[in-house]
Amino acid sequence: SRAQNSELFTLTYGALVTQLCKDYENDDDVNKQLDKMGYNIGVRLIEDFLARSNVGRCHDFRETADVIAKIAFKMYLGITPSITNWSPGGDEFSLILENNPLVDFVELPDNHSTLIYSNLLCGVLRGALEMVQMAVDVKFVQDTLKGDSVTEIRMKFIRRIEDNLPAGEE
Repeated sequence: SRAQNSELFTLTYGALVTQLCKDYENDDDVNKQLDKMGYNIGVRLIEDFLARSNVGRCHDFRETADVIAKIAFKMYLGITPSITNWSPGGDEFSLILENNPLVDFVELPDNHSTLIYSNLLCGVLRGALEMVQMAVDVKFVQDTLKGDSVTEIRMKFIRRIEDNLPAGEE
């Protein structure tokens, strides 16, 4: 069942983070590793997502935000974050996770106060969106593991990635 899958993933993810904390000197390096792993997952996951969701091409960043929150998060993590704090230019928004399944059984040890435990998610979002021609910046700005009341992921649209045409064909 879905619930068991997500619980298994949560525990497996915890083991991964624990191992990375052993392998790397500092939290910054662990955060980078998690982002990189997430990115590689995102790059592959997008095909599965597009096949299973039947979502067409998004026309703008608002549509993209809706698809991420209402379809992708629900499909893979069983939650639906809310979308808030749009920038006036419409190129930035926040995803608010009332509950983050990745941290269900987690407490940050005191010596890892700068660890961004769920940073894998930022990489996943970045990698997946890159595959659909969107360069984005994704980062955690609030985290319940650090005592915040909610978990907030900030997404910023950087630019559309043009399909690289061979020279002489533009």
